[in-house]
Amino acid sequence: TPITSAPIEQVITAVEAAGQFFNDREFSRERQVVVNAHPDLRERELIKLASLSDALADALRRRGVEDSAAGLAAEVGVAVFKAAFERWIADGSKKDYAAFVREALANVRAVTAG
Repeated sequence: TPITSAPIEQVITAVEAAGQFFNDREFSRERQVVVNAHPDLRERELIKLASLSDALADALRRRGVEDSAAGLAAEVGVAVFKAAFERWIADGSKKDYAAFVREALANVRAVTAG
């Protein structure tokens, strides 16, 4: 299906949807502490993020997005994912993961505005 919105919006929609798997903030926080403490687990996490980027880019390409634009949108999406997840697990409020995704995207837009 061809996309009707900007590729980054499609990626962000997918990144927000990933939040359905993050229903236990404390577990996610504890898991991240363990991952951060072990280089082999950090490496595995980076491989997962690279696979996520590849999958996002492939989905965009299948929808007609040009190759380099699809790759760039996917990489930005992964950066937004990482920033949102880190803020979500560190936050003490009840704000949901999707709100952090939108904040991270707003930060990307702010730092790239010319």
